[in-house]
Amino acid sequence: MKKLAFRRKKQNIPRYSNSLSYTDLMNLESQWGGTLFGPIPAGHQREFFEHKKNVWIWYEGWKDAAGISKDITIRYEVRPSGVFKRVAGEKYEKLEGEELDNFRIAAKNYLKLMKTKLYY
Repeated sequence: MKKLAFRRKKQNIPRYSNSLSYTDLMNLESQWGGTLFGPIPAGHQREFFEHKKNVWIWYEGWKDAAGISKDITIRYEVRPSGVFKRVAGEKYEKLEGEELDNFRIAAKNYLKLMKTKLYY
């Protein structure tokens, strides 16, 4: 019996990952991830990205009314025992309830966005 060979038609779709460095890709991921939560106010910087496997980062920076720079960084770790967050270097707290649901939705939407916009 003759074996049939199937070949996929080569698509000429530009892939960002072929022309950008790892740092460039991480910067794009963090910027696009920040858009998942609605419009970013003028003068604000917002980032959300998967830093490494099972470690996620949320960052937001802005200037207050007096022009003083403010920022907050939240680190999320996905562990077998649950999802834990660490705000500004404090101790880890386990996510529960609505906050856990929101994190799961954000992570899922982030991965979908990266798959469709950056790594398609």
